[in-house]
Amino acid sequence: MNEALSVHRLHFAFTITFHYIFPQLTMGLALLLVYLKTKALRTGDEHYNRAARFWARIFGINFALGVVTGIPMEFQFGTNWAAFSKTAGGVIGQTLAMEGVFSFFLESSFLGLFLFGEKRLGRVGHWWAAFLVWLGSWLSGFLIVATDAWMQHPVAYRIGANGDIELASFWGLLLNKWALWQYAHTMLGAVQTGCFVMAAVGAFYLLTGWHEAYGRTFVKAGVLVGVVAAVLQLFPSGDAQGKMISQNQPVTLAAMEGLFETEQGAPLAILGQPDVKNRKLDNPLVIPNMLSFLTYRKWSANVRGLAAFPEEEWPDQISLLYFSYHIMVGLGTIFIAVMVVAAFLLWRDRLYASRWMLWTLMISAPLPYIANTAGWMTAELGRQPWLIYGLMRTARGVSPRVGAGNAWFTLIGFTGMYTVLAILWLFLIYREIEEGPGPGEGDSPDEARVSIAAD
Repeated sequence: MNEALSVHRLHFAFTITFHYIFPQLTMGLALLLVYLKTKALRTGDEHYNRAARFWARIFGINFALGVVTGIPMEFQFGTNWAAFSKTAGGVIGQTLAMEGVFSFFLESSFLGLFLFGEKRLGRVGHWWAAFLVWLGSWLSGFLIVATDAWMQHPVAYRIGANGDIELASFWGLLLNKWALWQYAHTMLGAVQTGCFVMAAVGAFYLLTGWHEAYGRTFVKAGVLVGVVAAVLQLFPSGDAQGKMISQNQPVTLAAMEGLFETEQGAPLAILGQPDVKNRKLDNPLVIPNMLSFLTYRKWSANVRGLAAFPEEEWPDQISLLYFSYHIMVGLGTIFIAVMVVAAFLLWRDRLYASRWMLWTLMISAPLPYIANTAGWMTAELGRQPWLIYGLMRTARGVSPRVGAGNAWFTLIGFTGMYTVLAILWLFLIYREIEEGPGPGEGDSPDEARVSIAAD
């Protein structure tokens, strides 16, 4: 592979992976903020208002870091991927511009009102501010996903006289079937991040004796919403997304599953290591016929393997694609198990006293970040070698006058800046968690330390 192309791909992969740490939490927390404000509005209990304000501050920190890390990605379309932008700008420019003008300003404006305008807005007005923050963040997510979905499954376009791709139907772009299912899958992943983070902070408070009343609220909210999101992530969103891949990108499905030969009654690989050179899966642990059933709802259905396609159509990172996909699916299964068990203990009034479950929730906080990253890697690696599937090869999309040295220089610079931002983010989040939501039962860290020392 051309060295400049490889560096450009690595550059964008790094910046977008780091950036997505922040919006996945804000999109998940946006829904939970509405949940907390709804509880406050219905009960009149100031406890829920303080809980919502606490998470709004964490939301604000992540939103700010998301903006700072998101802006360079927009510039990369012009600096690193100029040929792609010139050819497809008439299509992707529609959704990206809408995301910036409508969604970003809607979300940021009402976030400011939510953070600083509670007294003037009143109880109902403040609830509406939370609702519009949620609406803005989820609308922003949809427009970004619609852009990526068009690259995965291009629709509603025509080829212009100069060879550029033009938009033929605005609504066709937005209602792309791939976009609708990918959006559902993406947002459910973000909700799980928000739920696990909220439950983890609540578990930390309960285990340390800090802010125990809020700890119970956070754990309950995270588990109740999280168990629903975890199940829906598997079905119908994950199932439907898998069907879309099997119908439109069958070579991607074969690479994801490590299926090298076409099989009737194809097995589902649970474990194994793909040996691309020898075209086999080493040390496989499989469920017979399951891939055929999941893909076509027939146990004996014929599933094409990689050998059925020309090698130039194969994804160029099959091993990484295979492992990314299996990490995503494996963690998704763990999320269902954790949330179902936690919901059962909550139903039995045993969750808050179950230290092993609280520890499980607390140490699980990083896992949704890994799962979401692996999911996006699966989507983007699976599309290769196409930048726009079936229309433009990735090699044709790079900026022809930006060499590998230039890309390496900026990538190293971004790595240094993002390291500083990561340290700042961790420090700010730690300060917020240590300070806590506000006064209440067991809220004093000093009192909690005395209590722990006495025990």
